[in-house]
Amino acid sequence: MAKKERELIVGLDIGTTKIAAIVGAVLPNGDLEILGIGTHPSKGLKKGVVVNIESTVKSIQHAVEEAEIMAECEIGAVSAGIAGSHIEGINSHGIVAIRTGEVTAIDVDRVIDAAKAIAISTDKKILHSLAQEYIIDNQDGIHEPLGMAGVRFEAKVHIVVGSVSAAKNIVKCAHLCGLEAEDIVLEQLASSYAVLSDDEKELGVCMIDIGGGTTDIIVFNDGAIRHTAVIPVAGDQVTNDIAVFVRTPTHHAEELKVKYACAISEMIDPEEEVSVPSIGDRPERKLARQSLAEVVGPRYEELFTLVHNELRRAGFDDKINAGIVLTGGSSRMEGAVELAEEIFHRPVRLGSPKNIKGLIDIVRNPIYATGVGLLIHAARRRHQYGGGLLDGSSISVWDRMKGWFSNNL
Repeated sequence: MAKKERELIVGLDIGTTKIAAIVGAVLPNGDLEILGIGTHPSKGLKKGVVVNIESTVKSIQHAVEEAEIMAECEIGAVSAGIAGSHIEGINSHGIVAIRTGEVTAIDVDRVIDAAKAIAISTDKKILHSLAQEYIIDNQDGIHEPLGMAGVRFEAKVHIVVGSVSAAKNIVKCAHLCGLEAEDIVLEQLASSYAVLSDDEKELGVCMIDIGGGTTDIIVFNDGAIRHTAVIPVAGDQVTNDIAVFVRTPTHHAEELKVKYACAISEMIDPEEEVSVPSIGDRPERKLARQSLAEVVGPRYEELFTLVHNELRRAGFDDKINAGIVLTGGSSRMEGAVELAEEIFHRPVRLGSPKNIKGLIDIVRNPIYATGVGLLIHAARRRHQYGGGLLDGSSISVWDRMKGWFSNNL
């Protein structure tokens, strides 16, 4: 089948450090094939939030054009990610009576709506309502309630709320690029689709998505989302630490971080040196690579300690039996997995997109976890739209949001 004949889906990862546009198609057997990728340095975002519309639009255009050339297609609609410290996860509970004696799709809508009746500030809106489990007449642990008999129907739901303005600015940037934002998806939720297994979600796992501006956390247990959080420490702080310590421009500090940095100084040969570009016309200097690790290590230790404290505060520290999964561009730091194991006292692995076809050699990289996850989300939404529940809600995210976007495009 020619590419132009396929029904394409596109994920747009609008990150603090990079914009990534990934084009895919769902094969007849249900597999996801990656057809094209476009990336461009992100200019216009700070800690996951758009702060400059014009710069963000230019970065999106470059990434989308590159993806279009590779996939030999024209992109018109995307599923975009959203992140930032404005994101908040809330566990809620709804109760309704079953009107006809057995659960219908209308009852599911009603019980989800009941759970969504929570107090949130006027500058925030609900992005996702994700069912954790259903309870019918005190029988818990139900994940597929349709058709079951009962009288009292309850739902435990994880609700994700985000800033209205932050979401509107993402949609506006897409619109100015000639793109329709079909969906706005929480980035760590998207990444979890790409890198976590069903067994990990069942046993209990914490995924830590370390980006440029923020570190996003999502916890699963018993197959359902239990907790989401955002830590405002990530890769950009590491780059800034290096720039200040070695007195070099930020773009050179980023190169040093990617090529030579390590989160554990003991893993580095004390005799190994790296060349450090100086500011202005000054000549390059030599720096012990171990000294670079002594700058980076404490920042990663701080980050993992903040995540560990968040898990303890939320009561999930003892419920992640499958361990920790690190993903995102800044998770690729040498020694990060070993340092995380020391801090969490749990098994830790690096998470890359899996169960995909096509450009595997390129995409099987933690930096594309969110982009591939957005494709998976879009594929599921198209398959299930109008035909049942999507991630615990019978109404699509776009349908819920388009009303408060319509006057801002």
